[in-house]
Amino acid sequence: MIHGMAKQQGSGSRYREIADRLEQSLRSGAYKPGQRLPSVRILCRNWQASITTVVTAYHLLERRGLVETRAQSGHYALPPSSPPEPEMPPNRPTPTDVGLGQLALRVMQGSLDSRLVPFGIAMPDPALLPSDEIHRLLISIGREHASGCEHYGVPPGSRDLRMAIARRCGGFGCAIGPDQIVTTAGGLEALTLALRATCHAGQTVAIESPMYYGLLQSIEALGLRVIEIPCHPRHGLSVEALREALDEYEVSAVVSMSAGSNPLGTRATDEAKRELVGVLSDKGIPLIEDDVLGDLAHDQGRPRPAKAFDRDGSVLWCSSISKSAAPGLRVGWIAAGRYQAAIEHLQFTNAVGPSPLTQEVAARFLTGGGYDRCLRRARRAYAERTAAMAAAILRTFPAGTRVSQPTVGFCLWVEMPNDVDALDLYAAALRSHIAITPGQLFSAKLRYRHFIRLNAAQWSAASQGAIVKLAGLVAAQCRRQHKGRC
Repeated sequence: MIHGMAKQQGSGSRYREIADRLEQSLRSGAYKPGQRLPSVRILCRNWQASITTVVTAYHLLERRGLVETRAQSGHYALPPSSPPEPEMPPNRPTPTDVGLGQLALRVMQGSLDSRLVPFGIAMPDPALLPSDEIHRLLISIGREHASGCEHYGVPPGSRDLRMAIARRCGGFGCAIGPDQIVTTAGGLEALTLALRATCHAGQTVAIESPMYYGLLQSIEALGLRVIEIPCHPRHGLSVEALREALDEYEVSAVVSMSAGSNPLGTRATDEAKRELVGVLSDKGIPLIEDDVLGDLAHDQGRPRPAKAFDRDGSVLWCSSISKSAAPGLRVGWIAAGRYQAAIEHLQFTNAVGPSPLTQEVAARFLTGGGYDRCLRRARRAYAERTAAMAAAILRTFPAGTRVSQPTVGFCLWVEMPNDVDALDLYAAALRSHIAITPGQLFSAKLRYRHFIRLNAAQWSAASQGAIVKLAGLVAAQCRRQHKGRC
């Protein structure tokens, strides 16, 4: 809903801003199909705009197919048309080495400049993080005792934190006790420990494709090979394609983001998760579940992880609060089932254990209501922002562009015309002070050449100009390739 927006100069830009903000609300589900939208009079008052400006904004929404005008009645929401979804390039799943090398590190380093428009690294919006509350907890705990300095953190970690995590698990249908959880220094440490506990160098891991490049780097560092299993842009990993790969090749573990993927922002149905767990259990293959985004489901309903369907301890569930609330705390965890003893041993011999101080802060944050307040704000904001950015991309990028429809998290997966090279676009975008992530990073084979991932976490009206500029860079590549025919 639109209230009290600051007056801006120029009706030409103002009617578009009003239309864009209304479109954002419509696509995020704030208005149901058939529901009446705010009257022209109300929008004039809220926006301090003229009748002509507001009526023009509604006419623009009609042309976009989002609003219908009923005589003597007003303006009503239409079901938003689904944007064209990215297509997965054809790929026969076969074992391969990971070939990222230093590419991912160079891209991340190049995207960290605070002067850049932050469409690159998948970081939450700092304005939505409970930084003040975390700071107060740090001070309070520090005054009570020096728990962060007196002793090491030893596996399985803080019991208070493990109790807090176990209670939350019960709230979304996952029966895990505190003694079944090991705390870690973030989600990536949990995933790396899971890989080390289930695989050895030279063995093969089946992964979702596209897959978060941080995990691909860990796989590469451990000397593992991968089989890339295609994912549907809305439903997630293809269990059918996975079955075929498992019948043909020897696989030591499978990695899935079934409760919330990066970069697609999709989540699998409970039926698909149950089927996946069953297929792997029958074959004696462990499932490593990356669930760092599940708490950021847009519809307020936290999806159940695949771990909820684990009956024999073969699912290693990994999660953290880094994407949702506190990246700097580096607090994560793993419920490793029958691999727990191996996980504890590996963690102890590698780094002893995570910080007791940060674990205590996380425990109080999870139990004191702060985390739930943070999630309510973030879920609503990211649903609106991903919808608004997707709409802006489809309005401005060249014909043939396709955008994902995330239901979890804050990232968009964008397919551009075939002749666009995402690495070249990345370099050109940096020169224009815009950070993006090229699609090649999300594949062991450096596939997804004409794809990019964009972070919508900090999207605002001010971001429109950066998207227009980025669209121009994409169009320029098309023109160079097609000599003006694109």
